[in-house]
Amino acid sequence: MPRSIGPLSALLLILLLLPGLAVADQLADLRERGTLRCGVNGAIPGLSYQDANGAWSGLDVDLCRAVAAAALGSPEEVELIPLKTAERFNALRDGRVDLLARNTTWTQARDLGQGISFTAILYYDGQGFMVPRASDKLSTLGLNQARICAIADTTSSANAERYFKRHQMAMTLKAYPDLDAALSAYLAGECSTLTTDRSQLYAIRSRLEEPSSHRILPEVISREPLTPAVRSGEARLRELVQWTIYTLINAEEMGISSDNLATVRTRAESDAVRTLLDLDGETAKAFGIEGGWGERVLSAVGNYAEVFERNLGKASGLDIKRGMNALWSRGGLLYAPPPR
Repeated sequence: MPRSIGPLSALLLILLLLPGLAVADQLADLRERGTLRCGVNGAIPGLSYQDANGAWSGLDVDLCRAVAAAALGSPEEVELIPLKTAERFNALRDGRVDLLARNTTWTQARDLGQGISFTAILYYDGQGFMVPRASDKLSTLGLNQARICAIADTTSSANAERYFKRHQMAMTLKAYPDLDAALSAYLAGECSTLTTDRSQLYAIRSRLEEPSSHRILPEVISREPLTPAVRSGEARLRELVQWTIYTLINAEEMGISSDNLATVRTRAESDAVRTLLDLDGETAKAFGIEGGWGERVLSAVGNYAEVFERNLGKASGLDIKRGMNALWSRGGLLYAPPPR
């Protein structure tokens, strides 16, 4: 060994040269285990919610099932693990979950400083405010002197503070450990308004005894791109989650749904369709999974439009409009790299 190489450099060189050196790989681990452990919220209808009978539903839940179908062959091979806001990143870093699909905003600080890696945006959200309909508030600009309930360890508190400062309005903000606690305080009159992502406001309003007694104000005060995440360094799993989301989006754009999937498969001739469904098993090789993973994803949950309608649209009872979550060709922000 040349003298110019220090002890640490020499050790690194030896490790690089060792044949068959084991490298941690979360995708390989979960395939060996046979189960995808997915960290979710569990208390937000439309995103991830477990009802009184133990049945799960939601956009995040469907994403977990889609990834399980791709990686393991079945959407049922998934363990949904409810996580509190404060513990979600630790659970991912510590390996308690393989995938975090818990209505989490992709921010620069989180991307660079949490030891996690975001995949692709699943849902474009934004922060809003809910007030009792009995109040005379019709706009956030009328919330001067408001007492605001927010959720701790989220982006909501800082967003609200910046918004009120920018508009030179006074406010008192109280942060609670989770959404249920913040909602209870709001309903008890401890606060005059509740703030969080608008998707959550629609979800919790739908659970109230008198949903019509509460108004969600029209303004959106922030950008909240809700994005699943994996541990930093897990390139294969990150790419699989990323391309699972892209498959949902591309399938909608190409007019492929769970209803016509069988017909499309038998008649598939174009390279784009064959690549999307992975009918030739080519893209599966990059992930080390069984071929046909794209077809399994769409068979399990449908395309993005089907997933949205089932969990957030009119069919769900929430009746959230597609808005920013419409395809780019229909005035929205949904845009995925093409399957070619």
